[in-house]
Amino acid sequence: MDEKVRKPRTRIQVEKREIILEAALECFSQHGFRGATIDQIAAAAGMSKPNLLYYFKSKDDIHRTLIQRLLDTWLAPLREIDDIGDPVTELRSYIRRKLEMARDYPRESRLFANEILQGAPRILPMLEGELKSLVDEKTEVMRRWMRAGKIARTDPYHLIFAIWATTQHYADFDVQVRAVLGPARDGEGRFEDAARFLEQLFVEGLRPKG
Repeated sequence: MDEKVRKPRTRIQVEKREIILEAALECFSQHGFRGATIDQIAAAAGMSKPNLLYYFKSKDDIHRTLIQRLLDTWLAPLREIDDIGDPVTELRSYIRRKLEMARDYPRESRLFANEILQGAPRILPMLEGELKSLVDEKTEVMRRWMRAGKIARTDPYHLIFAIWATTQHYADFDVQVRAVLGPARDGEGRFEDAARFLEQLFVEGLRPKG
C-alpha cells in the first residue's frame, strides 16, 4: 500500500513557523486562546493572514503545537528525577529546574495556566495520558524512597503539586511578586532567594523523623 511521504520542511518554512509560534505565544499568553485571533497573530508575525494559514491550518493548530512543545519542556525536569540518586539532591535539582523555567519561560507558563483555567479543553488527553503516566512513575520512585526511610512518608502526588504551585507562582504571578518585594529585591536575585527558601521548606519537611 502506497503511503504519502511528508517532505521535510525547508529552512525557510522552519523559520517562518518559528516566527508564527513566537508571535502566537505572545498573543495567547496575553489574551488567552479565546481572546487571541489569527489576525492578531499574523500582525504580530509581520505577515498576512493567508500567508500564516499556509504554515498552520488554524488557530487550534498553532495552539496545539505550542502546548505540545511546552509540555515536552515542562516535563523534562520531572523525567530527569533518578530513582537511584540521592532523594535530597534529586528534589533540590527539580525545584531549581522548575524555578529556572519560571524565570526563563513565563509566557509559556501563563499559556498553560490559561488553558487549565478554561478546563483544559484542548489538552485534556495530554494531561490524562502523557502527564499522568509520568507523574504515576515518579510518585512510585518517591514511595520507594519513603519505604527505604530516605525521606519522610507523605503523599507523593501532593508533594509534586506543591512543588508545581510554589515554583510556577514566580512566573504566573511575577508582577505581584515584584510589586511586593519592591525595587530593592525584584531583580534576578529573587529566583535564587526563592530557590533557597523552597529547598529549605521541602527538604526539611521531607527529612526522616527520628
